[in-house]
Amino acid sequence: MVNIALFGPPGAGKGTQSEFLIEKYKLFYISTGDLLRKELANKTPLGLQAQSIIASGGLVSDEIIVQIMERTIGENSQVNGFLFDGFPRTYIQAYILEGLMIKQNTSLTCLIDLQISEEVSVKRLLKRGKTSGRSDDNEAVIRNRLKEYSEKTLPVLQFYEDKGVHFEVDASASIEAVSKSVEEIVQHELSKKLLNIVLFGYPGSGRRSQGRALAKKYGLETVTTGSMLEQEIAKGSAIGEKIKEFYESGQLMTDEIVVPLIEQKLESSKDVRGFIFKGFPRTLVQSYILDGLLKKRGTQISRVIEIEVPTLELIRRLDERSKTEKCMPYDTSTAKIVKRLQEHEQKTAPVIDKYNQLHGVTKIDGMGSFDEVFQRLSAEVEDGFKRNG
Repeated sequence: MVNIALFGPPGAGKGTQSEFLIEKYKLFYISTGDLLRKELANKTPLGLQAQSIIASGGLVSDEIIVQIMERTIGENSQVNGFLFDGFPRTYIQAYILEGLMIKQNTSLTCLIDLQISEEVSVKRLLKRGKTSGRSDDNEAVIRNRLKEYSEKTLPVLQFYEDKGVHFEVDASASIEAVSKSVEEIVQHELSKKLLNIVLFGYPGSGRRSQGRALAKKYGLETVTTGSMLEQEIAKGSAIGEKIKEFYESGQLMTDEIVVPLIEQKLESSKDVRGFIFKGFPRTLVQSYILDGLLKKRGTQISRVIEIEVPTLELIRRLDERSKTEKCMPYDTSTAKIVKRLQEHEQKTAPVIDKYNQLHGVTKIDGMGSFDEVFQRLSAEVEDGFKRNG
């Protein structure tokens, strides 16, 4: 998702740049003022609470604002992203927005700070006052508003400066130049977002071949424990000999062997759009390890997909594969195949349940031709890129 907070003093051109961002990135516009007025007009329970507070001369509390925003964000969770105008206004609200974003399994892409000098702001607003008829567009009121804006927003800007997502734009330039600068910032931040897919499926589901095809089509890097383990076997290394023993017994590989290989793969992969993880994680422990590996690199899981194939079809496919050069060590007998499938179910099913609770797991029908399954998976990947920005 593309989530942007737009800041700027009165006269900075936030309205114009908001329109540009909404059109460019298909964002849902959120203004706390607009949301509050809507609640008041509709006489909702929260609106009535706010009306009572306003009538007594008080300020609407964050408790009410956060409930309105949470509902609005939740009702529009399928959009490409949000543009926040006028929120967060305080340091405390910055933490509130963090919490709201975490609940949606996303984060603020950037805070764009439209900067103009006080004199330019005063000049623009006085000019606007000649045609707007607004009583507050006089110099004394304008300068007081600018002072209030500066005092209130400074802690918020510092909050996002510390997070590394605060960007300044010279808003005294032409509208076109400002829009270009804004777009460059957003595109730069989006380029940092990796699409990380965990691809699940029982042995024989076609996960490996489909994963390779997806990686080739979308410029992703595959992290396939099977391939990395086979490379170690081919090298004839000490680790390779241990791996061979595990394969021959039909057991899952230990984390002490697998994790260093994955970490090395992540470290060596540069300028990639993201990763497809196949064969890892297979256990709950490994799921936490993967979260840590990605967190260390400032990224996270974007999409979890499971290819579903009936058990009898899996056995048939693995039996057929045992008669080809693609035969895996655990394909060599029906007993080994069944043991491998049972082990997968016992250890990996809880992992899928965990991801389903945290991220939601997309189930893909693995029956049909390779191309038919690939089209289903491609649609999910493309949706993932769309949501990732």
